[in-house]
Amino acid sequence: MAFVEPEKAIRALTVREGMRVADFGAGSGAYTFLVAERVGSRGLVIAVDIDRELLRKIKNEAQSAGLEQVEILWGDIDEPGGSNIESDSIDALILSNTLFQLEKPAEAALEIYRVLKKEGKLLLIDWSDSFKGLGPAPDAVVSKKSARELFTHAGLSVVEEFEPGAHHYGIVLEK
Repeated sequence: MAFVEPEKAIRALTVREGMRVADFGAGSGAYTFLVAERVGSRGLVIAVDIDRELLRKIKNEAQSAGLEQVEILWGDIDEPGGSNIESDSIDALILSNTLFQLEKPAEAALEIYRVLKKEGKLLLIDWSDSFKGLGPAPDAVVSKKSARELFTHAGLSVVEEFEPGAHHYGIVLEK
């Protein structure tokens, strides 16, 4: 079994053509590109990351693939307004394998709440354990219970929980 099955995770989010989706902590862009196919040319996918080099790679790959619906934004989601995305403008947001890396997870949860439209959804995927060092350090793992509390405290409601792959948990939340 793969660590995370992105197709399965995206199905839980129910991305449709024309949606505006943000990928916070986009990394290599795996979710960005998968979602770009689903939102089509009328939609938009915004890849947000703090690593400018990763964003350049996403931009180059999107251009090579003719994915004009992919935009990149440098952002620090640990800060209020740090994603550089307008308030109440995003239909769906992906936060995958990023929660354990955040310095200020409560601020990030509020930033996610800020950018989501009413009834907008968050797809949260993170490590459930460190898996003998392949994942985060054991003390950096954010439990599913803690993640639920973090985002419900920020104003989101749990819609569904699922298993996106080995050693991970998945939660879909809604504003």
